[in-house]
Amino acid sequence: MTRILVVDDSPTELHVIKTMLGKHGYEVSTASSGEDGMAKARETLPDLILMDVVMPGLNGFQATRQLSQDAATAKIPVIVVTTKDQETDRVWAMRQGARDYIVKPVKEKDLLERLKDILP
Repeated sequence: MTRILVVDDSPTELHVIKTMLGKHGYEVSTASSGEDGMAKARETLPDLILMDVVMPGLNGFQATRQLSQDAATAKIPVIVVTTKDQETDRVWAMRQGARDYIVKPVKEKDLLERLKDILP
């Protein structure tokens, strides 16, 4: 079963995305901060990470950069999922190591297509 880690400080977003992915057979774990997300990524080595940007403490850009530079987690693809819809944010996310960028609200069909494009 494909394991996905969802990192978002919004309990509502975590619930919506977890439910969306769960009904399609994905095993979903969650983290509510960038720091927690990094720890869980290193501990569980998920197949993919969905990362929010705007979070207190370590933001999603910083967490993505650290994950992409850590040998243990560098091969885990990260998709940034955020309300930030500026092209500069999209470019910055990719420079930090993100493989894709989705603007909230997340559309189920779009998310599933992106996952199929990235996951083996």
